[in-house]
Amino acid sequence: MISKARLSITAALSALAMIIPATAQNAKTQLNPVVVLDTTMGAIKVELFPSKAPITTKNFLNYVNLGFYNGTIVHRVDFVIGMGGYTENMMGRPTLPAIKNESKNGLKNLRGTLAMARYGDPDSATSQFFINLKDNAHLDPEGAEYGYAVFGKIIEGMDVADKIAGVKTGTKGQFSNIPLQTILVKSASISTK
Repeated sequence: MISKARLSITAALSALAMIIPATAQNAKTQLNPVVVLDTTMGAIKVELFPSKAPITTKNFLNYVNLGFYNGTIVHRVDFVIGMGGYTENMMGRPTLPAIKNESKNGLKNLRGTLAMARYGDPDSATSQFFINLKDNAHLDPEGAEYGYAVFGKIIEGMDVADKIAGVKTGTKGQFSNIPLQTILVKSASISTK
């Protein structure tokens, strides 16, 4: 009787030992979400980092799924490309509530990364984001101070970002460093590939 019980337990543990590594392997190979920003200057494909910036990633994907970014403009080009808030007529769209700042997640504002734009209040980011055109260490958190939360990076289309960076900019209404030619985000969608 005892030997049968031992055999059953041993068999169950062996089966469990085979399942756990397979599950761990599946978790490792699960891909990060990828979003395609299709602009009038070309497509930019970005990988998001939900394990490092879960709140920010969820927020960004909510806007993508709502179609919020479709028809918005690039409204800033200097050391970053700012986008995600204004339409062609320079009007802001109503946004979802602001989110908690996740800038202390270990990700740096390096060239090609995406980070959330915000006001002076660290927890004021809503829909606007930017692409870093160079390494911007001054946007990273320092000590007790919050920075700008990085949540993704360009995996294809940095040449498109560089093309956008090369356009002539000026002042239009309340905006300075705005492209003088309109650059639209035609669509933002989650990639299935």
